[in-house]
Amino acid sequence: MTQHNSFKSSASSSGAKRNVLKRFERVELLKKRNDFKGGRVTGLRKTKPDA
Repeated sequence: MTQHNSFKSSASSSGAKRNVLKRFERVELLKKRNDFKGGRVTGLRKTKPDA
């Protein structure tokens, strides 16, 4: 069975910059900015990736 064309080549696999961070990336970024209060990893603040 072959893959549909829309799944074969996407911007994320070609190394394009993502504008959405995963949860662990957000926690690391908040820790680096000394903005992480600790404890819960749900309900984190919105962050923009460093340029």
